[in-house]
Amino acid sequence: MPEGGTKAEIRLRPPRNTLNERAVGWWRAQWLLTTAVPVVPLAVLGVLIEPARFWLLLPAAVIAAAGGGAALLLPLWWFRTHRWEVTEDAVYVRTGFFWQEWRIAPMSRIQTVDTVRGPLEQLYRLATVTVTTASSRGAVRIEGLDHEVAAELAERLTRITRNTPGDAT
Repeated sequence: MPEGGTKAEIRLRPPRNTLNERAVGWWRAQWLLTTAVPVVPLAVLGVLIEPARFWLLLPAAVIAAAGGGAALLLPLWWFRTHRWEVTEDAVYVRTGFFWQEWRIAPMSRIQTVDTVRGPLEQLYRLATVTVTTASSRGAVRIEGLDHEVAAELAERLTRITRNTPGDAT
């Protein structure tokens, strides 16, 4: 214990790293594809079924407008709030704006490190690093990383965890 008999106070600082800027385009593409799933069938049916045209095209237009607005605004907001960092002791991830979530995975608790690149991520040259721990909360995911940064990160995490003794608690 430090002088005075009190425990040392530990302060958590925000993680330093931002995601790759291409993550904004990747998130927008995801939103637009998700929006297209209900809009396209409604629009096609609205064109083909004249008596129901208004009742099919109206929701298609509303969904398209809402999805387009979300695709424009939300990815910018997410980009400003998502942060990550890896130290010799832990992996830190912060997400969310209204409901902020901080996830910290101590190196001694890491079980596996995976890199995933779905089709859209490949198109945008991005990747997701998933750090699986012994936590009941599940894995820590860092999405929207440049694919080369993700590969280097996975290699670094593997090297650090190999040299980190397991948690004895």
